[in-house]
This record gives sequence, structure tokens and C-alpha cells, in this order.
Amino acid sequence: MNLSYPITYINGISVQRATLLYTELGIKTCNDLLNFFPFRYIDKTAFYAIKDLQPNSSEVQIVGKITRVKSVAQKRGSRLVATFQDASGSMELVWFKGQKWIKDALKINEPYVIYGKLNHYNGNFSIPHPEMELVNEYKKKLQTKMQPVYPSTEKLTNSGVSNKLMRTYVQNLLQQFFDVIEESLSKEIISDFKLMSKREALLNAHFPKSQENLARAQNRLKFEELFFIQLQLLRKKLINKTKIKGYVFENVAENFNSFYKNHLPFSLTNAQKRVLKEIRKDVASGAHMNRLLQGDVGSGKTIVALLTMLLAIDNGFQATIMAPTEILATQHYHAISELVKDMNINVDLLTGSVKTKKRKEIHQNLEDGTLHILIGTHALLEDKVQFKNLGIAIIDEQHRFGVAQRSKLWSKNEIPPHILVMTATPIPRTLAMSVYGDLDISVIDELPPGRKEVKTVHRFDGNRLSVFKFMRDEIEKGRQVYIVYPLIQESEAMDYKDLMDGYESVSREFPSPKYQISIVHGKMKPADKEYEMQRFVKGETQIMVATTVIEVGVNVPNASVMIIESSERFGLSQLHQLRGRVGRGADQSYCILLSSYKLSEEGKTRLKTMVDTTDGFKIAEVDLKLRGPGNLMGTQQSGVLNLKIADVVKDTQILVAARNKAVDVLQEDSNLSKPENAAIKKTYLELSKNSKIWSNIS
Repeated sequence: MNLSYPITYINGISVQRATLLYTELGIKTCNDLLNFFPFRYIDKTAFYAIKDLQPNSSEVQIVGKITRVKSVAQKRGSRLVATFQDASGSMELVWFKGQKWIKDALKINEPYVIYGKLNHYNGNFSIPHPEMELVNEYKKKLQTKMQPVYPSTEKLTNSGVSNKLMRTYVQNLLQQFFDVIEESLSKEIISDFKLMSKREALLNAHFPKSQENLARAQNRLKFEELFFIQLQLLRKKLINKTKIKGYVFENVAENFNSFYKNHLPFSLTNAQKRVLKEIRKDVASGAHMNRLLQGDVGSGKTIVALLTMLLAIDNGFQATIMAPTEILATQHYHAISELVKDMNINVDLLTGSVKTKKRKEIHQNLEDGTLHILIGTHALLEDKVQFKNLGIAIIDEQHRFGVAQRSKLWSKNEIPPHILVMTATPIPRTLAMSVYGDLDISVIDELPPGRKEVKTVHRFDGNRLSVFKFMRDEIEKGRQVYIVYPLIQESEAMDYKDLMDGYESVSREFPSPKYQISIVHGKMKPADKEYEMQRFVKGETQIMVATTVIEVGVNVPNASVMIIESSERFGLSQLHQLRGRVGRGADQSYCILLSSYKLSEEGKTRLKTMVDTTDGFKIAEVDLKLRGPGNLMGTQQSGVLNLKIADVVKDTQILVAARNKAVDVLQEDSNLSKPENAAIKKTYLELSKNSKIWSNIS
């Protein structure tokens, strides 16, 4: 017998039920069912007498007999009602669905064990749709003190696949296949971490004998799950370092040195210097660089990216930056062009709105090598875009690109170019380990000197007039103001109306010609959007009313106030990104979070966190706890986090221990070829072959 067999091999599972379990829960093989874990457990040690039931009791277990069954008419259809008695009294059992087959199956005056949620109405107790088992059957079965409750769907319940039936399927599976469950970890790991055996862990995860056994079983299975993910990530990293050759940037020459000495607009922070040193070591090693650069908004990632590109140019290579939006690509283009304007460096911009004539010129300059740096959007991935000699590809806000899109950049040269991925969304350490564990990670955890912390306050809609007064005072000082409205795709029409209503009310409070207002939203043509942006950048308008299209990209040092309307509708990382649009100059900057009085607990937590801290990593930790890893990383990486039993938020210690152990194993046996690692290798190969998780790793 084999655990990769379809679940129809398990006693009691028909082809029809197997199809249902696959479409509803993704359970196809015996192994899938074995790793489909309960989300909670019911303690069935206690039995109640009917006379002792209390109105506030929730789930109860009683032994008694059914003495009478009748059908009762109601407004819609009917309900089946059974009188259930024990020695102390009587109550009702009620069914609204499946009445015919239930009525036929019920045995009068036979002792039953019943279990269910207690209802109390007009002084009478009842249990709707109870779990029932004849006492004789109950005694025969594998009964544990704690009974598992499995995730389900409405369709499964309506089709008769109850939790009781799921328990039966898992019991049958364990009875049939228990002896073929193989160990997946080495004896050394089991001994070092005092882990349960795989068989015992699976048995106790489904049918625990005690709370202590359950905790030990879960610990073992969580460790194993995280260990194999880390092993896969680390092996990828190892192969990257040893098997994939990288271009060697051995010269630190004219362009790098000239820019560093003569054109750097400010001194680098110690964090920037440290990161640059890590990158220089990578690109000089002969191995392929695959590095993630994390840095909060305004921490100076662009300068690090430019210096890295100058290293490539000094060694005869070209460089590219890919950004997720036209606004951000244009921002990079203007910033980098300005920084190298006094140097002999050719920089160009390629986006979807670039005209055909200009495109041809870019393609020509790219192929003959006269274009040194190309900045662009997804347009860079087109097959027509051919570099003469691409040495480094930098991907900004990389979580917005799919794996396939990112890997397309690899094919832009014979040997893959070095890859530097950047994000201004701080990623908690545990999440970085799980999603980007195959990358080397650099962190810029220091803001440039002279930057003042943005003061953040939360105000309710009723305070709008005082907020307008504050805006006037700041504009009088010569400052500029952003007002941002939410934009959520499902309700685009409503959001657009919010934006236009907001624009009209702001226009009334700040009339022209004294005040000039820009407006930017996703429905505008790129050229119109750019025109409005540039008016604000040049200081021709004092107020920018916008949707979240300005979340990344715009750099206006003179803008000192960020007002976020309906701030309770934004996620934490989005609020943090928006706040990062101000505080870029020497003036004190402010972020005002406007919200309605109706706030959920989560909404209150988000806004309080924003007021309490500007530390992106602290904010990311709170965001991770609130939203969970899948939502935090977006759909591209969420496949990595479809964990069966572990939780990267709650199981940090297990994750760190699993990663450290995976590092140790690979240091001693990189190909897992030693006899003592045979069980690990077998499981690793099976997971690599069968699981969707591995193909999604960055």
C-alpha cells in the first residue's frame, strides 16, 4: 500500500465522495488526507444528565434513548422532532434537512450517545442535527478524550460529509496505512530536538490521547514542514552560488569613483555603506548575485542601486531597473538622469506609452551598447528588448511582479545578469526567511541624517474644518499638501465618486486663483497624469488630490502634509507607504489619518500603530499578525505560505530552529548523500516532485 494512492483506496470513500473532497478541499491522495489537520478539538470526557443542563451550556454529550419521533409542520416545510430521555428527564432532538433518511435510520428505545450544540427556548432544551452513535458502536471505535473538528464547506455538509464522517475516513486511513508511514527526519534530528516519531505525531495530531500529546505532535509536524521548506530554499541558494556562474565586476573604476567623490549629493549612511560592501563582494565573486535589498521609504535605496549599476558600467556591462508602474519608472528615470547629468552616462526610459520611433532608437542604442542604463516597466520583458551585454537587473517593489515575469530578465544575456530586488515594504524576519530564504538579504535600517520623523495624528471626520485650517497654515509657509482617497477595485465607481466629491469640497475651501489644485487618478491618460504630477512637482499647485496611484513614485521634498481620507479602509503597509511620500525635505512633516467614528478593532489597531511608530519593521510585524502571511505578500508568493500546520507568525522559534538545522545539514552534506540523511533525501525529492509550493519559491 502506498500513501500516494487515491483516497478511494480508503474504506468507505466512494468515487463520488472522493471527487467532492478533491473539488472542495483539494484532498486527492491518502497523503493529502493524512496531512489535512483538525483546526480544533472537542473534549468528550464529560457526560451530562438532562436535569443538570444549564441555559448557558454550549456543546454537550448525553447518553439516553429516543422514545418518540414525529414530523412537525412549520411556515416553510417541516422539521423532524425526536423525544430523547435519560433517567433524569427528557429533551428534543431536531432535524431540518435529510428528514426521510434520518427517520428511517433512528432506532427507538436503543441507547445512544448524542453530542451537539444545546439550544434553550421557552424553558425547553433541544439539540439541532446532533452527532449520534449507538452505545455499542461507540464503545467499539477508537475513542479519544479529544475529538478532532476538521475544516469543511457548506457543499460538503449539505452532501452528507459531516465532521463525524471525516473522522471515520481518517480513522480508516490510519488503521489501513499506519505501518507504511515512513520516517522523514534523521535519527539525529529526532534525538536532538526530542521529537515524536512521524507515525505517533500523525496519530496524535488527529486523535490525541491528551493535551500534552497533541502539543508534542504539532511541534514535530510544524518542525518538519518548516525544515523542508528551508531545506529547499537553502539548496536553491547553494546551487545559485556554486553552479550558476555570474559576471565578475573586478574593476572599481572611473564612473563609480567619479560619482562617489564628485556627484554624490550627500554622505552615505553606515547602513548604505554596509549594503554596498555586501553587493560589491557578491559581484566580484564569480557567483551569480541574487540579493534582496530592504529599506524603508526614503532610506536611500536608489543611490545604492545607482552605485551598483556604475560598477557594472565600469566593467563593460549595461544595467536595467524594472519598476511596477509607469509613475515609479519615470520617477527613477528623472532621479537617476539628474544624478549622472554631469557624467558621460546614457540613461533612457521604456514604458508602454513610449512612441514607436523612440522605441526603435532605444532598441538600437541598447543593442550597440551606447545605452548604459535602461529604466522601464513590464515593457522591458518584451522579446524585442535585446541588450548588448546586460550585467545587472534591478527589480523595484518586486512583490508586484510574478515569478515568470522576473525570470524573463534572466534570459536577457547568455549568463544570467546579477539580480538585485528592492522593496520599500519592510518584511518581518520570519516572513523573509520563508518567502525569500533563497536570496541573500540586505537591510538599510537607517535614514539619512537631517530627516525629521513625520508626526502622525488620527482625526475623525468631524474634525475636518480644523484639518483645513492646518492645511492653510502650512500652505502659507510655502508648503504643499497631499490628500489621498482610497481606491478599492471592487467598488471603483463609488471610490471615483468619493474622489470627485472630495475634490469639489477641497476646491470650495481653497478657491482659485489663490490656491491651485492638481488631481490624479487611475482613470486618467498617462500623459494627463504626468502633466498634473509635474505641476505639483514644480510647485505650480499647492494641493494634490489623488488616489493611491501616488503610493510609490512621487518625490516632492516641499510636500510636508499627507492627509489620508477614510484611512480605516487602507492596509497598514499602504498607510506606511503613503506617509513616506512626505518627510523628504528638511521641514517638519505631518500625516493626518482621517476616519469615520465607526472603527473595527482591527481598524483601531492599524491607526494606533501608525500614530505610535514610524519604524517600518515594527509596522510590518503588526501587519503580519493582523493579516496573515498570504495577504501580506500578495498572491505571487502566497503559494509558499499554504502551510498545512505551521504558522510563520506564531511559530517563529520553530522556524528559526528548523532553518538553523537545515543550514547545518547542508553544510555537512550538500547533496544529502550520506546514509544517515537517506530519509530526509527521500522526503525532499518527493516534495520537490509533487508539491506546488516549491515552484513558487522566489
